[in-house]
Amino acid sequence: MYVKVKTEVGFRELFTSQSNIFSGFQRSFEEADYVVIGVPFDVTSTYRTGARFGPNAIREASLNIETYSFRSKMDIEDLRMHDAGDLHVSADTSETIERIAKVANEVLEKGKIPVFIGGEHTITFGAVKGLGPKISKTAVISFDAHLDLRDEFMGLKLSHTTFMRRINEQLRPAKIVEVGTRAVCREELDYAEEAKIYYLPAHKIRKEGINYAIKCLKEEILDAESIYLSIDMDVLDPAFAPAVQNPESDGLETFTLLEVLGNLCDKRVIGFDVVEVAPIYDQGVTAIHAAKIIFEVLCNLEQHKFG
Repeated sequence: MYVKVKTEVGFRELFTSQSNIFSGFQRSFEEADYVVIGVPFDVTSTYRTGARFGPNAIREASLNIETYSFRSKMDIEDLRMHDAGDLHVSADTSETIERIAKVANEVLEKGKIPVFIGGEHTITFGAVKGLGPKISKTAVISFDAHLDLRDEFMGLKLSHTTFMRRINEQLRPAKIVEVGTRAVCREELDYAEEAKIYYLPAHKIRKEGINYAIKCLKEEILDAESIYLSIDMDVLDPAFAPAVQNPESDGLETFTLLEVLGNLCDKRVIGFDVVEVAPIYDQGVTAIHAAKIIFEVLCNLEQHKFG
């Protein structure tokens, strides 16, 4: 159910409490380095709906997988995290975006890293908007089967198919990088070329290898002062993540995604999101992958605090 809440209300009033806490390890907001925020929103979905159930499914999965990361040699148990609950969302997309931006900005101002769990990919627009003045020096890296660069789709200028174009036109980050691309239209390719948006297709990653991908991506974001990461679960092949709203074949495998992600998680990362889990389309597999991805990103970020 979508609950309409005025955007002027305080930070804590924007959330509903949840019976499941992400990872099961909870610190107070004041103590936390990482703040988990669920956004159960899928109003603009155009194929399969259900991403509004994603946050709770991912929380549940996070309670049932092990917490140690072999890649980073860190353990989720040792991280200082706070799950703020689910954001009250509105059927009005713009209002929900403003609420996300407000929350992201407040978390960042307190020196913490926001971790958004979607919900559809449109929520990334709100998270990036919440970066404030940092936007102009931030590289936005989106792992996604789609470019999401349409100007309009089904009468909507702001939706899960257009939000990356709106980020480029309205928010103007230092750089936009898209990874795992394999489902586009000609309009998007033309716009990407015109706007100098770099994208690395899934087939090229597979053909040239993980090290090639990491090298290319690091070169693209070399001059960025900060990084925002967005992981749409449809970047994975449906064999690994079937429960997404817009599945596309010929995607990445989980190992490849985690290896590339881990190599981008340095001290510059100021926030990230994992979106588009629609749990009604499988038996929990996609939510497990999503929880694992969040664990690995968090552990890599924690490792770099001491590196």
